[in-house]
Amino acid sequence: MKEMVLLGDEALALGALHAGVSGCFGYPGTPSTEILEYLIENYEKNGGPLAQWCVNEKTAYETALGFSFSGKRTIVTMKHVGLNVAADPFMNSSLCGIKGGLICVVADDPSMHSSQGEQDTRFYADFAMVPLFEPVNQQEAYEMVGEAFEISEKFNVPVIMRMVTRLAHSRAVVHASDTARPENPLEKGKPEDWMLLPALARKNYNKMLDKQPALGSWADGYGRNILNINSGRKDLAIITSGLGLNYFQENLADYKALCGDAGLPSTLHISTLPVPAGLVLKLSEAAETIMVIEEGMPFIEKQLRGIIPGKNKITGKYTGLLPRAGELNPDIVRKALGLAPKASVQDSMDQSGLPGRPPQLCKGCPHTDSYTALNQTVAILNEKEGKVSTVVAADIGCYALGASAPLKAIETIVCMGASIGMARGASDAGYKYTFGVIGDSTFLHSGLTGIVDAVASNTPMTVIILDNSIVAMTGCQPTMLPSSQFEKIVAGLGVDPAHIRTLSASPAKLEENTKALVEEAEYRGLSVIIMVRECLEAFRLRRKKEALEKGPAENS
Repeated sequence: MKEMVLLGDEALALGALHAGVSGCFGYPGTPSTEILEYLIENYEKNGGPLAQWCVNEKTAYETALGFSFSGKRTIVTMKHVGLNVAADPFMNSSLCGIKGGLICVVADDPSMHSSQGEQDTRFYADFAMVPLFEPVNQQEAYEMVGEAFEISEKFNVPVIMRMVTRLAHSRAVVHASDTARPENPLEKGKPEDWMLLPALARKNYNKMLDKQPALGSWADGYGRNILNINSGRKDLAIITSGLGLNYFQENLADYKALCGDAGLPSTLHISTLPVPAGLVLKLSEAAETIMVIEEGMPFIEKQLRGIIPGKNKITGKYTGLLPRAGELNPDIVRKALGLAPKASVQDSMDQSGLPGRPPQLCKGCPHTDSYTALNQTVAILNEKEGKVSTVVAADIGCYALGASAPLKAIETIVCMGASIGMARGASDAGYKYTFGVIGDSTFLHSGLTGIVDAVASNTPMTVIILDNSIVAMTGCQPTMLPSSQFEKIVAGLGVDPAHIRTLSASPAKLEENTKALVEEAEYRGLSVIIMVRECLEAFRLRRKKEALEKGPAENS
């Protein structure tokens, strides 16, 4: 064994390498991005296993399915809302006879540090009736990957591993193996297990239902679902999952001081789905009240009401003992346990005079110049009409910061690709001038189909593609196709080439760009404007890489 200091994401990635993974795919999204970055770096350094970014989560999951059908172990990575994009192949894959182990790694983001929702992936696992693993720390993130692959191959089902922000982005020492399991041989699955024609899908659905009792028995016997009964205390028992266990244990010394070792409640830590119903029933016999400490939504708390008799009182997020929104932390759990609050350094600091520091676009960001031209365009069009006649719908990416002062250039941010559809809808609803603002990577991710709809209806609207050559918000991953391809793609989708323009997002071009935007907004059909300038951070990284490749002799 060797000791390594790793992020939770990196520990999981290393676990996949040591568990014999053959293919790794995903789309960048905080807090999952570092998993595939680690695997891509390994691939580029060692030539295998294959690790690649994909254009979106759906295509990544479908590529992973191809690996699994071929008998190879594979993982696909995404953030929680990315599973919405991959939901179609994910849900259907639960009815396939998974051949090589398939793990869908999903990183949830409680408190929405970099997301538009607090969606809890455990509901997807329950919906699809597939196992889910939830590590508590970096060591478990490393070790659970191999265990998840084994369960995927044993039951022929896809498996989810759920990460959360605090685990994904914190570091700890991991004891890692010196050796890796060999990769699976190339061997196709049975066609009848993979063709979801209605007649076959019905049979596969019944097979999936038949697996549920065995999966339940596995969960009851899984060594990381740990039950401790204290028959001396009957009033309270505690269930933890994920980081909830850490926050409980951080308060355990003070809790012991309050009630003594003999007064500690019975506990059950749940690391998996399905919920280990047998262990829950045993716990329910040990105490009248069960407190649930879980990160995310009150998923287990809700499940308990269908497992244990009505005689038990269940407390947690539904009852208000713990907050429904945001992350848990030791102080929140401390209060729920009835312990006095601890003083902190932050409590002693006077922060009343400190100004707020909301996120903003980088100084010199090309998006600032694009939005300045768009703001001038909107002002000209509204003045001409004598009323508000414009709608500016935007999308997910660093350019979403155009909503903030001083720009205040955009009016909607819903999900990736929505800007184009919403601009089309607003136009059809009656607004004369509508703009759909979308980034280059997001356009390839989920904007193409919106263009097809707008072409088919010839909706009078303007799509603005902000092309900064990189996936900037998640750490400068590469855009799947270069800028030089965008005009061809848009024209290939049916947009009139006379109304496709590529402009330089530059302060020197402000008036010229404003004039072009006004002209295309006046056109009573679909127009596409591609605003091009490299992200400053991408530029710095590119120059650094070029300097390293040249070497000291050439640089001198």
